[in-house]
Amino acid sequence: MSTPVVTAIDTTIKAGREQELLDGFSQLYTGQKPDGLVRAELLRGQGGFWRLQPTWRDLDALMVLRNSGESPAALALLDRLGAEHSHAVFTVEQRYDA
Repeated sequence: MSTPVVTAIDTTIKAGREQELLDGFSQLYTGQKPDGLVRAELLRGQGGFWRLQPTWRDLDALMVLRNSGESPAALALLDRLGAEHSHAVFTVEQRYDA
């Protein structure tokens, strides 16, 4: 069984642009989704802090996307909004489903 991978893309969005983020995220994965994408979440924090959190089947699926030469859709969305972002990759070591 492969080990799932979660990418965390953190950003701060100005209050006047939050609806653009919400609308853009809802359109990211309509139509053809990237192969290996299990799910994607948009998390709202405090003070304009947001996290886009896609979960991938495994590291190989993520690397296929990253090596494709195309900008990942989530990063392209943030670039269109003029939002600086950072990102990290995590392997899912343990999981609990209620």
